[in-house]
Amino acid sequence: MTQEVSFPGRVIVGFDGSDAAVRALDRAADEAVRRGTALEIVCGWPWGKHPLPDFGVTDENGQVLYASARRLIDGASERARDRAGDLVVIPSLTTESASRALLRCGRDAGLTVVGTRGHGGFAGLLLGSVSLRVAAHCTTPLMVVRGETEVEGGGVLVGVESEADVPALHFAFQEAARLGGTLRVLHAWQYPTAPPAVPGASYHLSGEEFERLRKGAEAVPEFTAAPLRETYPDVRVESEAVCAGAARALIEAGRHAEVTVLAAHRRPHRLGLQLGPVTHAVLHHAHGPVVVVPVD
Repeated sequence: MTQEVSFPGRVIVGFDGSDAAVRALDRAADEAVRRGTALEIVCGWPWGKHPLPDFGVTDENGQVLYASARRLIDGASERARDRAGDLVVIPSLTTESASRALLRCGRDAGLTVVGTRGHGGFAGLLLGSVSLRVAAHCTTPLMVVRGETEVEGGGVLVGVESEADVPALHFAFQEAARLGGTLRVLHAWQYPTAPPAVPGASYHLSGEEFERLRKGAEAVPEFTAAPLRETYPDVRVESEAVCAGAARALIEAGRHAEVTVLAAHRRPHRLGLQLGPVTHAVLHHAHGPVVVVPVD
């Protein structure tokens, strides 16, 4: 019973009634208001692995479960409207699995929002299977809402490795413009390790060589952000190069950010999860919301 909508650029949120989903719902409502668009609340198949005939209507247990899911999504819709006033809210209860429904609905969405994990996850999981699957296969930006409370006034953090990450940087500029805060462009680099054939004790850089590497690293965020500064003149931009592992640098830098933005590079014809080690680590350990921007 999927409801077709005609709001390109709308915000999608997955909802299953869990505490994490409620936090995601609230953030999604705020994002929809900032974008001036509609909010679609998606509730995937709630009855287990195998669907019942005719959406459960002919089965007594199916009717009970369907009614429960209907109340769940109606309650979520009411909460979003109470929070955001005139926001257009579209409830979508579907026979698809949650991850499949979110991926389908997100194809023409401006942003898809999910919590860290829902009712189906084990208590020790940092990121649930639905959120992880959507992050690995989404084709438009996805926000994973982490953290118990929202940080206000912390601005936007975006990690850049090279100019190949410009789509993520573009999203980060837009988000900073909507939030009215600072955009921090972070590039992480590491001291080169010794080649396998060279003993570690005999492999080192002179001070001049290290300084050249440092200056080259500092040029990356400046160079990458430069073309977009003119497009977004009201966004205050701070660039920084950190000599540290990328995941660690982003997790620490994002501690006080309102949102951290990362590029997820998709490899054509690659099977399985398409999340690099840095993105995977940040999604699991970030202190606040993370946006994954797919880049071909």
